[in-house]
Amino acid sequence: MQIIHRKKPTKTHAKTSDVVLIQHEAPTKTRVKTFDLVLTAILSTLVLVSTVFINIKLPIGQGGLIHLGTAALFIVAILFGPKKGALAGSIGMGLFDIFGGWIIWAPTTIIARALQGYIVGKIAWSKGHRGDSVRLNILAAVVSTPVMLAVYYVGQGIMYWNWVAPLASVPGDIIQSVVGLLVAIPLCLALKKTTFFRKKF
Repeated sequence: MQIIHRKKPTKTHAKTSDVVLIQHEAPTKTRVKTFDLVLTAILSTLVLVSTVFINIKLPIGQGGLIHLGTAALFIVAILFGPKKGALAGSIGMGLFDIFGGWIIWAPTTIIARALQGYIVGKIAWSKGHRGDSVRLNILAAVVSTPVMLAVYYVGQGIMYWNWVAPLASVPGDIIQSVVGLLVAIPLCLALKKTTFFRKKF
């Protein structure tokens, strides 16, 4: 009988394999992070452009505007989830305030829209869904609106040290959310049926 001794891999060989594996994984992780960063920038720009595109100053309140930024925020949060919704909403509308002559509103906007985007995405992506439930998407937009209103109310109250005047802006903010909801839900429903979102998100 012949006994065959199998040579165990040396420590040097094992370490070399680990290094090769790490080197193979590193570029992949870098590409994913780069894609994520670029996607966030694109989505934030989409919110910014949507805010600028239709921009109607309301005759009531001290800063109320009607724009499509809220619709874009809803779309991003529903299609890409809470993190992207929070970042795109806060960055996009925050930049609009900073460069659009509303800089005093920027801190309040950043907080309000980050919370709104996160809430919409969290609800739309709950219970195993990924923005593909019309019922959850509508619920998400509706639930996020009072939070957004509350942050703007407190922010405006602090800015002007007046807790009655901010109430005048509430109707315009509600109209803005309703318009955003009516625009976003049909678009999300259509986009979710495309190959891109079926495969990737």
